[in-house]
Amino acid sequence: MSKIVSIHSYRGGTGKSNSTANLAATIASLGKRVCIVDTDIPSPGVHVLFGFDEDSIKKTLNDFLWGRCEIAAAATDVTDALGDKATSNSKLYLVPSSVKAQDIARVLREGYDVQLLNDGFQDLVDDLKLDYLLIDTHPGLNEETLLSMTISDILLLILRPDQQDFQGTAVTVDVARKLEVPKLLMMVNKAPEAFDFEQIKDQVETTYGVPVAGIMPHSEEMMMLASSGIFCLKYPENSLSQVIEGVARQIMA
Repeated sequence: MSKIVSIHSYRGGTGKSNSTANLAATIASLGKRVCIVDTDIPSPGVHVLFGFDEDSIKKTLNDFLWGRCEIAAAATDVTDALGDKATSNSKLYLVPSSVKAQDIARVLREGYDVQLLNDGFQDLVDDLKLDYLLIDTHPGLNEETLLSMTISDILLLILRPDQQDFQGTAVTVDVARKLEVPKLLMMVNKAPEAFDFEQIKDQVETTYGVPVAGIMPHSEEMMMLASSGIFCLKYPENSLSQVIEGVARQIMA
């Protein structure tokens, strides 16, 4: 049975897109069929992690929203990125958003049919026979995010150990509960290694009543990679990759 997973943060800069790509790659490497949809349409970024730029992207989510193609036609097979981590059952797809300035400007000017987008999610699940659809959402709360939450089986909230993140995330948790999202998880990202991770975990779980799936330490290696690849595939033995795998397995539980 397929699962739709929305990955969200209340503010930008939490590492949401990087986390989405790494979780998707990890789940696919465990023998699942996975697709990422980059719905951060005003500021897309997941494509960079898979080595795409404006010239190499053929079809995008924008093309689907504007009636130029079916959404499955905008899904690029990026399974090769898994390398020797792929199993015979592994499949990984990416539906990127356009990075062309005129396309972003059109979205900001005209908007798009959010219900069509949500219908497209189900079409992707059916057409690509997905086990998991991961939605990389736009930060904050807007109509697209709310509808994505409504259809999600799991909502993974990413936050930093920062008071602004803590306050904003409280709003998101409250909204998600009102929308009756079946499963809520949290992941704390960019935690300084000097912090007491158990204390952070207890604080977050006590504050929100939501399980913390993992705490990601601030990583110099991740910073040096500078979004030029999927971290967990390049550094599978790194402690950060082990946390990502732990979160992925909780999503799959």
